[in-house]
Amino acid sequence: MTRGAKDDGSTAKAASVLAMHHFTLGGALTTMTMIWNDQLKTLLQACAHISNHLDYSKKSQAHTDAKIAADMARRDGAAMPVSEISKYYE
Repeated sequence: MTRGAKDDGSTAKAASVLAMHHFTLGGALTTMTMIWNDQLKTLLQACAHISNHLDYSKKSQAHTDAKIAADMARRDGAAMPVSEISKYYE
């Protein structure tokens, strides 16, 4: 393969053999493999970005949930009864 691609899969091996025998398909397969690898890297980066965002959202929401729970508890720490909660929505 050219341009520093590091795929050792069967497609890359076929591309190399075809190119050694001067078949133009070898170069096309090499290009296709490099594009595929680039797209795979992009997809993996997008998945990592989404995962990081979900981790952040989970932590942020946990903080918000804890604040709401503290705000809705009585002074002794007991849960606020529904009759008191409904006052907030009237």
